[in-house]
Amino acid sequence: MSTALVSLLDWLRETLEPERFHDYCPNGLQVEGRAHVSKLATGVTANQDVLDQAIAWGADAILVHHGYFWKGEPGPVVGMKRKRLAALLTNDVSLIAYHLPLDAHPVLGNNARLGELMGVSAPGPLQPGDPASVGNVGSLSTTAGELCTLLGTLTNRQPLLIGQPGHAVQRVAWCTGAAQSYIDAAVIAGADVFVTGEVSEPTVHAAREQGIAFIAAGHHATERYGVQAVGEALAQAFAVEHRFFDVDNPV
Repeated sequence: MSTALVSLLDWLRETLEPERFHDYCPNGLQVEGRAHVSKLATGVTANQDVLDQAIAWGADAILVHHGYFWKGEPGPVVGMKRKRLAALLTNDVSLIAYHLPLDAHPVLGNNARLGELMGVSAPGPLQPGDPASVGNVGSLSTTAGELCTLLGTLTNRQPLLIGQPGHAVQRVAWCTGAAQSYIDAAVIAGADVFVTGEVSEPTVHAAREQGIAFIAAGHHATERYGVQAVGEALAQAFAVEHRFFDVDNPV
């Protein structure tokens, strides 16, 4: 079975609503390949390893969370960028990327999926009133140490916990990826712990001085779930074959 590339793109645009976001990269089709898709590959980042594996599998299109053409990046198509684009163009494979819209979708997004896996109940936006809010907050009765252990099992890596393992948790805030700067919003939301992917030096002081536990569970590791969910949804909607390619990243 195959479907028109434009049909997949229409579904993604209607479902993920990229126009709601002021993003750091173009969302949607970034590199155009063949007009019909029977095999859809997904991955977190369109690095060379993901491209090579997907192309070897026979993918007609690749859907990722981290694509190309970021604001502020050098424009010339040389070196690593040239090799990546050459692989796609030579093999007539499309590259589709969704960044913030893939974080924020209430069912298929990175945050929604991670919240479900953590067992959070009654999730809501971390910043109510912001239509482009990408963080969430909800209820979860546990301790910081137990949550850290759970995240380690889910992600197959050791998260970093700032705070005491016995720190009681009733309310958790989270935002996947590099969202450590949202820790103040988590405090305002009354969260006992804030979960994200990365940590920076000021985050440690912000957590300690404001009495909130902080868990950095990995940028790549926390963002593996949304693109898989979207890929599976597309496979069901259009009867295309889907495969997720995971290239580990320790960050």
